[in-house]
Amino acid sequence: MTNPRTKARIEARIRERVAYCVEFELNDPRASFITITGVEISTDLSVAKISYSVLGTRGEKARTQHMLEDAAGFVRKQVGRVLKTRHIPRLVWIYDSSAELQEEMERKIAEAIVRDREINPAAHGEIAASDEEPEDELEVQDDLEETEAEDER
Repeated sequence: MTNPRTKARIEARIRERVAYCVEFELNDPRASFITITGVEISTDLSVAKISYSVLGTRGEKARTQHMLEDAAGFVRKQVGRVLKTRHIPRLVWIYDSSAELQEEMERKIAEAIVRDREINPAAHGEIAASDEEPEDELEVQDDLEETEAEDER
């Protein structure tokens, strides 16, 4: 079993190196708009699961998946150069769909707000009135000085 601090340090080094390698060292036209979102390494340090996300269509995501699987050996070699371990972990690529889920959730919230405004516009008018910007700091400071002056008298 590995010390959690050591495990976290190795995960961070793998993530840094893989991100650098994917961005600058892979000369593959399929490698575009890839973000390494996380790395999780097994307790025996033999397997590293690398989460990534891709901006694009389903076809571009599939091409990127194939490209990463093809480049796994090269990336593993590059990771081995920076790790100070006896064995280099095997790299497993896992697609991270959290960005898509976030975008979908934001879209649904925006739709709900529009629908709510159509149903009850008065409720949103009250919220908008309470969200008005506060008074200028100078005006607030002048009011405080006046009250302090009155208190001193």
